Amino acid sequence: MIGILLVVLFLVLMLIGVPIAFVIGIVSFIGVLSIETLPEVTVPIKMLNGIDSFVLLAVPLFILAANLMNHGKISQKLIDLALSVVGHIRGGLAHSNILVSMMFAGVSGAAQADTAGVGKILIPNMKKQGYDTETAVAVTAASSTVGVVIPPSIPMIIFAGLTNASIGALFLGGIVPGILIGVSMMIFVYFMALKKGYPRSERSSLKSFSKLFLQSFPALLTPVIIIGGIITGFFTATEAAAVASLYTFVISMFYYKTLKLADLPGILKDTLALSSLSLFALAAASALGELMSYYQLSVIAQQFFVDNVGAKWVFILIIIAFFLFIGTFMDAIPAMILFVPIILPTATLFEMDPVHLGLIVVITLAIGLITPPYGLCLLLAAKIGDLSIERSMLAVLPYIAIILVVLLFVAFFPEIAFYLPKLINPDLFL
Repeated sequence: MIGILLVVLFLVLMLIGVPIAFVIGIVSFIGVLSIETLPEVTVPIKMLNGIDSFVLLAVPLFILAANLMNHGKISQKLIDLALSVVGHIRGGLAHSNILVSMMFAGVSGAAQADTAGVGKILIPNMKKQGYDTETAVAVTAASSTVGVVIPPSIPMIIFAGLTNASIGALFLGGIVPGILIGVSMMIFVYFMALKKGYPRSERSSLKSFSKLFLQSFPALLTPVIIIGGIITGFFTATEAAAVASLYTFVISMFYYKTLKLADLPGILKDTLALSSLSLFALAAASALGELMSYYQLSVIAQQFFVDNVGAKWVFILIIIAFFLFIGTFMDAIPAMILFVPIILPTATLFEMDPVHLGLIVVITLAIGLITPPYGLCLLLAAKIGDLSIERSMLAVLPYIAIILVVLLFVAFFPEIAFYLPKLINPDLFL
């Protein structure tokens, strides 16, 4: 009976607009109070333990790297390079929007930072060049989702911490799906540009491209340092995040000279504000996870699947549908903290590789970034483009379909995602 009341309370608090982190915290505290065998101090202890992790230091550090990129105007240099590569194609500015998101994803695991940094530059420019606002907003928001698929990825780091899956394997496993998503979006944009007559730029000369490439090379080297260091074991994911922040700071300050010491307090303040949202939600979710363990939800879920689901492919479809729903109102980090421990035993029962499960969960939750009411990337892009959420949602639907198709390929043909990583480092997948 208490469990049902807690679920009702959870839903009511969400419906009246209470932030999800506070909803989780309130339900956790009330739930613990209702159990005589659990002391009240359980909640703060679990919240503290939930974020007392070396791995989680990577979260604010990768966000810092993204903020340094944006404030250091490195995003603009990546945009210029992307435009020189694909600008001559019909709808070139939209193509460069997608391509720069793929580049940006290689530095930061925060999709919201991509939306904010790239969107502030490209959405107004796309509107000036004759793109309708719906297209500008949808392309910006949807392409930002590759930020959590192409490594480094903050959700992948969290998933690895929950399941003991290899971070290196998850990072390498995200490369092919991320590229497939980006390229598929560019193909769709090309045919839409032909239909709507979107403009294209003149083809860049080899000299111009070479100049832009050399200017952007230090920034492009960042993902090579991060991923290379992790898969070779030279440093951990957290150390990689620290290296990325330091490296981005150095090239912004001394190479590009677009960052000043006076900018640092504001950058750190923005980083702390964004990091605190994710980490508080994670802490609250850890407390609620203790409550769910008390009620043995993982055992109940496993028994349900054993009794009612006899095939692995059905289990995968249920997981996708479940996280699609959860992603509409909850951030990826608390969603994984709450529900991955519940589904993991069943996934193991179906002999499902944790890396494969991680890719499915992360890509599915990435869609939540562009689905209301939670979809932060869509909300940010809509705000920048001054477009209503209703119109933004309609515009982004084709891109959601594209991500879903790639997700299904990854879910049912995992070798597509793992072919390249196994060539690079097969030991990670043993």
